[in-house]
Amino acid sequence: MSRADSEFVRAASVIEVEKRGCLTVHVAGQTVAIFAHDDHFFAVDNRCPHMGFPLDRGTVGDGILTCHWHHARFDLESGGTFDLWADDVRSFPLEIRDDEIWVDVSEREDPFERQRRRLLAGLERNIPLVIGKAVLKLAEQEENLREMVRDGVEFGAGFRLDGWGSGLTVLSALVNVSPFLRQRDRPQALYHGLSAVAADTIGSAPRFGIWPLPDEGVPVATLRRWFRRFVEVRDAEGAERCLVSAVASGADDMQMADMLFAAATDHRYLQSGHVVDFTNKAFEVLDVVGWEYAGTVLTSLARAYANAERMEEANAWRNPEDLVKLLEDAFERLPAALAAGCRRQTDGEETWSGRQALVAILLSDSPQTIVEALLQSLNDGASCVEIASAVSYAAALRIARFHTSNEFSDWDTALHTFTYANAVEQGLRRAPSTELVRGVFDAAMSVYLDRFLNIPAAALPRPEPGDTDPGEILAQLAEMLDRQQQVNEAGSLVAHYLSSGGELDALLAEIGRLLLREDRDFHTIQTIEAALRQVQFLRDKDEIANVLVAAVRYLAAHTPTVRAQGQTYLIAQRLHRGEELFA
Repeated sequence: MSRADSEFVRAASVIEVEKRGCLTVHVAGQTVAIFAHDDHFFAVDNRCPHMGFPLDRGTVGDGILTCHWHHARFDLESGGTFDLWADDVRSFPLEIRDDEIWVDVSEREDPFERQRRRLLAGLERNIPLVIGKAVLKLAEQEENLREMVRDGVEFGAGFRLDGWGSGLTVLSALVNVSPFLRQRDRPQALYHGLSAVAADTIGSAPRFGIWPLPDEGVPVATLRRWFRRFVEVRDAEGAERCLVSAVASGADDMQMADMLFAAATDHRYLQSGHVVDFTNKAFEVLDVVGWEYAGTVLTSLARAYANAERMEEANAWRNPEDLVKLLEDAFERLPAALAAGCRRQTDGEETWSGRQALVAILLSDSPQTIVEALLQSLNDGASCVEIASAVSYAAALRIARFHTSNEFSDWDTALHTFTYANAVEQGLRRAPSTELVRGVFDAAMSVYLDRFLNIPAAALPRPEPGDTDPGEILAQLAEMLDRQQQVNEAGSLVAHYLSSGGELDALLAEIGRLLLREDRDFHTIQTIEAALRQVQFLRDKDEIANVLVAAVRYLAAHTPTVRAQGQTYLIAQRLHRGEELFA
């Protein structure tokens, strides 16, 4: 026999199938349903590709096989579905030899390539179950993880008219969270992120890219100036053309970060901090998918820049104290303070040690004193990253000390300040500039404006001495977050865990798992991701504890949810393992 002939295996007799109409057989480890219909025979996988229901319990009419569980319909001959949420069912070549039916169940296409197509279908139609099944299969090969992120980034940037939004931010944030997770939880993070992209793009018109300027020789410095001018007059199209032209001319990540962050801090605290946070996430995800996607990703930010609310227009930033005027005056002195600090660093003077004092001032009631303290810290030799880190920590303390007597929506006020401060800090680590340092001052003013959230202030939890097993404490945390109104209790448990000698990595992994257990929430994911980022750079144990107390308190305030997304992912997992959901 030829190789092709040898792949056919006897499955049943013609008489058997004709007598029953449908016969299920096992061939080479594959369960096959053989149907007799209109004087022809057809062989398909007996497992419905949607949720695994046996197709031999279905109905055939006019050449269409209908599954009796969710009524997915398939072309009996080719296996093609008419309900794209179900996927095509595998059909098998069939031959009649001497009144016997032979079928070929060998794999005819790469299952990973097939699931990549299914992932795109799930993104296009916002079908989380399809996304979950694709992610679980593709995650079997580590090289596919980056490709899935790329698919999500390309899709999110190309199929949302307004460009970068919450979906891509969630995807980027969860890509950042993934290294903190246990290996088994990482596919679920990607599932949540890709599902967020699908939900954020469904129903939107696509975004058509703009071509670079015909002259590729325009200097990046000129494009940078033009970009800021177009943002100033809210011209999104002109701004986008500057961005794509800069990338096309060969601008690197440092130059593009400088270009974007400068415009993002020309005005105060754009869109409650979202513009800077989105920009930071765009660069972080480019670190993963590759700079070749810079044109697609960075141009998707243009509309957010041009259309953002500017805090110069907000009453809280103008009255009773004009914070905008205060900052403008400080920015005139900023270059001199940076230069003085740089000279101190160059001369090898003593390392700046004023962090604790600066944090206390940042939480005070005097914006003038706060601004002066920031300028003095720079003058004394503090680096821009050091003062940014101090502001990020102060913003985290606002959440750690957030009193539950506040309105529930006020949690978001505190989180916006924290995630903005974190984004400015990460941006300065990437591409420090005088312009971006203005964002540190903006964040500090937002910390000041949030002071009412700590009136009264919730007490920071005190470590509890004892010999409690840290593993038991983590289990208590999971149980506690199954109940509402456990904000203070959850924060105390985190402090107790760390004071009991619990491993930091295990706590971070558990916080990540508990985040993924809930239905996807943009702001909660932002908060947890920013906290984990902060922990990466903090060295003081008390500061690490307080940041994680803040993160878990915010998580506790937003749990438990319906957890529908987790149920969908569980179904995908069970199907991936070959379980029979219908049994």
